[in-house]
Amino acid sequence: MPAKKLKEFLDENKVKYVVLTHSTAYTALEIAAAAHIRGKELAKTVMILIDGKMAMAVLPAKYTISFEHLQKKLGAQKIELAAEGQFKDKFPDCEVGAMPPFGNLYGMDVFVDQSLTEDEEIAFNAGSHSELIRMSYGDFARLVKPIVVQFS
Repeated sequence: MPAKKLKEFLDENKVKYVVLTHSTAYTALEIAAAAHIRGKELAKTVMILIDGKMAMAVLPAKYTISFEHLQKKLGAQKIELAAEGQFKDKFPDCEVGAMPPFGNLYGMDVFVDQSLTEDEEIAFNAGSHSELIRMSYGDFARLVKPIVVQFS
């Protein structure tokens, strides 16, 4: 079952979504293969620190973050990957590393790579290493209000 906080939020906002179950997988590309989803349609959530503040970077599974590009676009002094120990307690209803890209539910900014906005639907971890949620990108953007930047 998807993370309780996420499921309640989607249901309260009357969003149409599908829960997809797959064999346990940990990396974004393993998840895409297990769920039979193209790597560009699977949104992975990467935890980053922007000048010491925790945030989410969301991008297609097969892409990588250009930290230098993101830093320049945001005018930040320093952007780096967050260590697991720095964020694991921020998502009590999720398995570590399987948090959904809904930073608004956890008090943090969400940065979405421009390329993800081109997809009609996206899929993402639902809080566990064996479930995804697929929904329209439009609904995701409306609910999360991410900051869209090209950084991959």
